[in-house]
Amino acid sequence: MGIKIGGQIEKVNGKELGYNEFVERYLAKNQPVVLTGLMDDWRACKDWVTDSGHPNLQFFSTHFGKSKVQEYPEYVAYGTPLLFCDDWLNLYLDHHRMHKDPDTNQENDDISCSDDISCSDYRFVYMGAKGSWTPLHADVFRSYSWSANVCGKKKWLFLSPSQCHLVFDRNLKSTVYNIFDDVSETKFPGFKKAIWLECIQDQNEIIFVPSGWYHQVHNLEDTISINHNWFNAYNLSWVWDLLWRDYKEAKEYIEDIRDICDDFEGVCQRNLAANTGMNFVDFYIFLARFFLANIVQLYFQPRDNEISLRSCSKVTRNLIFNLASIQKIALKMKSTGVVIGNHGFFLDLKDTLEDEPEFLKLCIDVGRVYGMINEQQIWNKDPKKALVVDILGYSSSIRTLEDFVKFIDYSLAKLGNICCEEKNLPST
Repeated sequence: MGIKIGGQIEKVNGKELGYNEFVERYLAKNQPVVLTGLMDDWRACKDWVTDSGHPNLQFFSTHFGKSKVQEYPEYVAYGTPLLFCDDWLNLYLDHHRMHKDPDTNQENDDISCSDDISCSDYRFVYMGAKGSWTPLHADVFRSYSWSANVCGKKKWLFLSPSQCHLVFDRNLKSTVYNIFDDVSETKFPGFKKAIWLECIQDQNEIIFVPSGWYHQVHNLEDTISINHNWFNAYNLSWVWDLLWRDYKEAKEYIEDIRDICDDFEGVCQRNLAANTGMNFVDFYIFLARFFLANIVQLYFQPRDNEISLRSCSKVTRNLIFNLASIQKIALKMKSTGVVIGNHGFFLDLKDTLEDEPEFLKLCIDVGRVYGMINEQQIWNKDPKKALVVDILGYSSSIRTLEDFVKFIDYSLAKLGNICCEEKNLPST
């Protein structure tokens, strides 16, 4: 039984696509696109490819053959295209771990960890021989991803989120592994109704994969690609929805041990972190730090409490949108009734700003990113100066989701009238 192809993925010259247009047409609408013209100056496109267009394995063997860790800061193989720079996930992981297990010592257990680089991220180089393929899947955290073909050619098959239920079994537990198999209609009753989008990705083209789109990829030639997973204010709700669904599943699997377990909720959270890559506490800490980093930068943007959101700078509008998006997710989390404050998280606002050097670096990077994508090279390069009355006027510490929601309300109220226009911001 063949699959139904309903169309092709659009191809656009990335050099002619402005950031705001990319957001409006693809990011906010969660639509895939192939972008050309964005890899012309990449060193990888010269070093990693032979004159005949094949992977230059000799180059990798010579320069990286003895590598045991991901540590080549002096070799700049590529630059993240501007369209993909609003990357909360990797920006955060450049400065903080996503998950710390309080029961284990994780300080030195990661092979890629050193004193001056991140211990983990979601940036990868993939190599695949002709004929190799990736089974049907949706990306980690239901993040966005981008994949740049340095060498070779790939065939992609996409299924939109509105149809993804069709590739699940009757119990909605597992998906089809290979869409080109003779898929059992009994086990997967909706599969033959799925309508796929197809794309042939050539060398020096970048494909943008939106959140929740299931896809299967086939290497038509020997290929090398550079890939990032990332999320930001536009798809933050996808991350929370996945965490909530995976949490309920993890809880259901071990429900029979609840009565004999001293810390049933703790076990659920550990299982969630192992299965998904983070748990509620990790996500909560991530949101709290990122909210505070955006607040720090926002307080240093030129603004007038009496002016409207539309008349603010692009950077200010970005930061306000980020805060509003985090607020929506925090309220969603609170509405579930999940108790997070009993799992060791404590955030003191003053101590965070004064005593966490990595958090201060995160603040600077947040400002740099939004200054860069909006061509406004003004950001706060000294976050310690953000210890102003407006922030420290909030005397409480943040221990629980309720505390966090109160701090968000306090912060947005301090920003004045522009935050009252949240209803006019794009939906996440």
